[in-house]
This record gives sequence, C-alpha cells and structure tokens, in this order.
Amino acid sequence: MIQRVKEIYDYRDMIMGLVRRDLRGRYKGSFMGFLWNFINPLCQIVVYIIVFSMIFPSNLDYFYVYLIVGMMPWNFFNESICQGSGCIFSQADMVKKIYFPREVLVISTVTSRLINFLINYLVAFGIILISGIGFNLEIIFIYLPVLVLIEYMFALGLTLILAAADVYFRDIEYMTGVITMAWVWMTPIMYSMDVVPGQLEFIIKLNPMTPIICAYHNILYYQTVPDMTSLGKVGIFALLFLICGELVFMKLERKFAEEM
Repeated sequence: MIQRVKEIYDYRDMIMGLVRRDLRGRYKGSFMGFLWNFINPLCQIVVYIIVFSMIFPSNLDYFYVYLIVGMMPWNFFNESICQGSGCIFSQADMVKKIYFPREVLVISTVTSRLINFLINYLVAFGIILISGIGFNLEIIFIYLPVLVLIEYMFALGLTLILAAADVYFRDIEYMTGVITMAWVWMTPIMYSMDVVPGQLEFIIKLNPMTPIICAYHNILYYQTVPDMTSLGKVGIFALLFLICGELVFMKLERKFAEEM
C-alpha cells in the first residue's frame, strides 16, 4: 500500500488538473461562471433564513445558523459519495486506454467537492458574522482544520469503496442517493441531540457523521471546544476506514477493464 500511495502522489498534477477541470467546467458557458459557487450557497442560506426564521421558527436561537453550520458539511459528504460512486464507470474510456492509478479519479472528485465546500463556508462565515453570533477564532483555527480533515478522510474512504463496487454493480450509484436521503435524517443537522428520544439516541450516535456534525456545531454555533473523546474516536475510525477503502479498491481494481 505504501508503494501505491507513492504512485498516487506522483500523479498529483493529474489530480489537480482534474479538480480544476471540474471546478471550471461545472458552470462552463454560463454568464456568471465561477461566481455560481458563491451564489448557490448564498441563495440556499437566504431560503433557510426565511423558512426557519419566519415560517417554521425553532426554539434554538439563530436556528438558521445552526442549520447552515451542519448542512454545508453534510452537502460536501453527500455530493462526494453520490457523485464519486460513479466516477470510475463514467470515465470508462480513460480507464481502459490510459494507465494511471484509478484512485486518482476518486480523489479528484472528493477534493473538488471539498474545495467547493470551503468556498461555501466562506459565504456561511459572512452570514454568521452578520447574524451577531461572532466567532471564537482560537477554537476555529485549532479544531476546524482537524475536523475538515477527518470528514475528508471518511468521505474519501467510503467513496473509494462505492466507486469500485459500482463498476461491478451499477445499482450502487443509484442506491447511494436513496440511502443518503434517509441518512440525513439520522444525523443531527435539522435538530439537536437534546430532542432525540432515548430509544433513538443510541442508534443516532452509531452514525459516524453524528460526532462530525456535532463538532461543527460546537465550533461554529456554540463556540466551544468539541468533545475530544468523540472527535478522537471518529478520527481514528475515519483513518482506518480510508485504509480499508484503499485495500478494497486495490482488490476490486484488478478486473475493472473486464467489467467495463
């Protein structure tokens, strides 16, 4: 595996090229172009403010901020696995004709979603500042980069498995979207853990995205240090999951060309 990681690193220019192509090509031909990366999250935030401040108010103060802080990292995770699950099969011609580590396609997909997520969070930071909640910069600078890295590792590990399996079972790509529609409701994004009934709390805590989203809420909404025990556990889990994802990918990769 170490040799494989070195080989992937040697193709880092290809990864960045694919990331740039994805970010530029998403809105290619549109008048606003790259600005849509800022306009889309801004429009989404405005809708949240209107709906959850005026139509469906919550007991939580600044509930729209709570929702934004949790929903944007979820969108990154959701887009990574949903779009990444089909990234190998969708590039079948390239896979069959050119040699390169196939993980490059998965890494570039997840990384482009990460960059888009960070751009979206710049807009979110502006809304949080305007709302009057403010920031604890010390907590943000220390813990937020670690949290983003943990989520990235988990998303990448899961996407490696899904993308490899999708070559053999094309239903994987479609099943992923259905599963994430249910998964989001099992994650404390639109509610806090305080309102979860006791019989469901155990199940929701088994969800690996729960401590990740709770940590985002702690850092940016409550402005407190996240639960380091939970964060440490999910960090180790994400790293092990990434290693397992790579091992599964390497095993399934051997017959990609035949299946395509």
